[in-house]
Amino acid sequence: MTAQLHDVHELQGLFALTGVRAEGDGPGLELPCHRVDPDAFFAEAPADIEHAKSLCRGCPLLAQCLEGALARREPWGVWGGELFIAGQIVARKRPRGRPRKDAGFEVAA
Repeated sequence: MTAQLHDVHELQGLFALTGVRAEGDGPGLELPCHRVDPDAFFAEAPADIEHAKSLCRGCPLLAQCLEGALARREPWGVWGGELFIAGQIVARKRPRGRPRKDAGFEVAA
């Protein structure tokens, strides 16, 4: 019973975040963002972000989620299968640190 109540509270929290509600909204809803930890959509590591984006691909509310995020001017996170950083959609998050050296590039001594 506690797990079921926890699911209901998570669904209510995700509705508050996304503003998206589907027909039959409840613990059995089959939306990816309702089945995983919401923190997955606000990850830092590029691999984790790509995983979150992949969860969105089959979602029936993908377009509505993206439209809502754009309308709300979401500052960051994965919304509607897209990554928002500083309120802008970006294709990929770069890892921290310097870019890798090009294999064909040599520094003169």
